[in-house]
Amino acid sequence: MNREIRLAARPSGEPSLSDFDLAATPVPQIGDGQVLVRNTWMSVDPYMRGRMDDKESYILPFEIGRPLDGSAVGEVVASRAGEIPVGATVVHFAGWREYAAVDAPHATVVDPSLAPAEVYLGVLGTTGLTAYASLTDVAPVRQGDTVFVSAAAGAVGSVAGQLARKLGAARVIGSAGGPVKGRKLVTDFGYDVAIDYRAGSVAEQVRAAAPDGVDVYLDNVGGNHLAAAIDALNVGGRIAMVGAISAYNATEPVPGPANLFALAAKNATLRGMLINYYFHLFPEWIGKAAGWLADGSLRAETTVAEGLERAPQAFLDVLSGGNVGKMLVKL
Repeated sequence: MNREIRLAARPSGEPSLSDFDLAATPVPQIGDGQVLVRNTWMSVDPYMRGRMDDKESYILPFEIGRPLDGSAVGEVVASRAGEIPVGATVVHFAGWREYAAVDAPHATVVDPSLAPAEVYLGVLGTTGLTAYASLTDVAPVRQGDTVFVSAAAGAVGSVAGQLARKLGAARVIGSAGGPVKGRKLVTDFGYDVAIDYRAGSVAEQVRAAAPDGVDVYLDNVGGNHLAAAIDALNVGGRIAMVGAISAYNATEPVPGPANLFALAAKNATLRGMLINYYFHLFPEWIGKAAGWLADGSLRAETTVAEGLERAPQAFLDVLSGGNVGKMLVKL
């Protein structure tokens, strides 16, 4: 039998465990051009909250009564696709289940000798690519810059701090919740200063940490973090808008920052970042990141939940900041 997590109801505001169902189904049969994958790891990510709502977006919403999906990695246990043999390790998008029938073009074979399979869902996956594309293309870091990153202990942020340092930033500032995460930012993730957004005004802490202003801001949070970054931004500053987790559970439209027009006076840019447009950078990123992982100069931090049945709680934990690095579910 196969087990899968289904969407039971669409949440209003903050999701709960009752919005998910664990169901048992027969292991799927595969047709020509497909592979059967036994998933070993799956990813839960903040963007999935938007897919729980029935509204138009860049990606289709989850369907009630149907299994959720998302990035996963696993072993091919049956194949009717000549280019993908049994035993191959593949990354695909049919997570939230133990077995998945995947069309061969949608399964990417990866090399588990280069890095552990689960790393292809984090640093060597779209998480790492998001940080790389953001800081090299969307809001490029230049030698001597001051860089500010919100949700800095999360999946993207934990890579972004290390990468900003490699790209020549002179000062890297990260925001996270609580002293434990703050220490990790400085000791493990390349940050010079950690801001605890729970401890006081974000704007005041950013001003204190960056008295000469901020050149690049990688935004994973929105809200008061974005407003604080705009206030601190130098002339010609650059913002990569990657996420806005502070608003994902909102039940009413969230107003934009009141100081948005300050970007005009600063000749600054705020540019949206959707990872789908940067997949062409994957070979470049993996070529660099694999070497950094091997020599120990890039850390791949994970928080792991054990068992498919733990996936809904792991997802809720991501939305409430209960992870350090990439949140993964080990099946």
